[in-house]
Amino acid sequence: MDVGALAEATPDSRNRVVDFLRALAILVVAFGHWTAAAVVVRDGSLVPDQILNLATWTHPLTWVIQVMPVFFMVGGYANALSWRSARRRGEGYAAWLRSRLRRLGTPVIPLLIVWLAIASIAYAAGVPGGTLRTASQVALVPTWFLAAYVMVVALAPAALALWERLGWWAVAGFLLLGGLVDLVSIRTGSDLSGFPNYVIVFGAVHMIGFAWLDGRLHGIRIRLLLAAIGAVGTVLLVWLGPYPVSMVGLDNATFNNSFPTRVTLGFLGLLQGGLLLALEPVLERWLRRPKPWRFTILVNARIMTLYLWHLTAMVLVIGVSLALGGFGLHSEPLSGAWWATRPLWWAVLAAVTIGCIAVFGRFESPAKDERPAPPAWLAVLACVAMCAGLGVMAMFGIVDRDGVNWWWPLVPIAGLTLTGMIPLGRGRTGSSSSLGAGRAG
Repeated sequence: MDVGALAEATPDSRNRVVDFLRALAILVVAFGHWTAAAVVVRDGSLVPDQILNLATWTHPLTWVIQVMPVFFMVGGYANALSWRSARRRGEGYAAWLRSRLRRLGTPVIPLLIVWLAIASIAYAAGVPGGTLRTASQVALVPTWFLAAYVMVVALAPAALALWERLGWWAVAGFLLLGGLVDLVSIRTGSDLSGFPNYVIVFGAVHMIGFAWLDGRLHGIRIRLLLAAIGAVGTVLLVWLGPYPVSMVGLDNATFNNSFPTRVTLGFLGLLQGGLLLALEPVLERWLRRPKPWRFTILVNARIMTLYLWHLTAMVLVIGVSLALGGFGLHSEPLSGAWWATRPLWWAVLAAVTIGCIAVFGRFESPAKDERPAPPAWLAVLACVAMCAGLGVMAMFGIVDRDGVNWWWPLVPIAGLTLTGMIPLGRGRTGSSSSLGAGRAG
């Protein structure tokens, strides 16, 4: 991949800030996960935890590091641009959705196969099921939000039509509906009844991307107004409502903002989106410089692989440490020694993640699909199978007390391959010209 050539080929019409915010969001996710891990080896046993459970002063920081709303906002811009481009070419919904599923689903398949192999071999070797369940749950956390994103993408054309008809009333309606879902979920004590908010709340933030693309957020005043509405809404919900300060889920908490997604994340998305878009002119000028734009292209070229594998890298490092008697994991979390070793921790995890990218990154650039469009119901079926399988694994891992549930990872794999969304035995990778600056999102 020639990053320099891609940078030089970037058309002046491209909104570079879209690519930068996408890259920034995923880098913050990876760095946040690595930093939050508060694992320590005591008396030869691994004691897993996270700093959010150990220090309440970290909870307000999650208003910055919980950047999934930013990713959905950027996705809204990119998906609206892609869908409108498809319509101009005469491409239907099924073909468009297939292309989205190939781009999002192809990098997932090697991750699932690798974890199925790891779990099966380790369980047969006598590793306790509970240990493997925890490891697989941690490693597959990224698939949870990927499943939510895929559902939002599948509904993007309908949501865009709603936006084009109702404008900001559509965003307000989604947030109101998200609040009603929360009300039912909280009063009944049912997390399951709150799951529709993965689509509803993130769907509202996704529409902010529509507004950005359509020029409905033109000018710094309206962007700061959007941020102010988000700030007031988030503060009031936390202050007067049952919502916790932490926007990232806490272990063993009776109530979380992110599991299931709560309406607080919708207002947080307005806050984050408004502030970031207020900086768009500055960022746009900065991204005209060669170095930051090349770095942005480099991250975007393998952004899915980075997102999917960064926690697997952490699990592998912890596993190797345990095999070496807990080497590097004896410092008590939040102690001076623990903080002093964080740069080395980040460097090791980054190196292992880069190694994973070097091996599996090629799956991120599938060749252009020249086949006739599939039936719409088949593309939707593939989408449902992918989301269902990924959702189950993100919740439960792929191992329980009875052994390896090998069929869980096979559900999304089968859903994508047997429906023909990802053709087997055909070119899996495309040329580098499809990466970075040439991507629509």
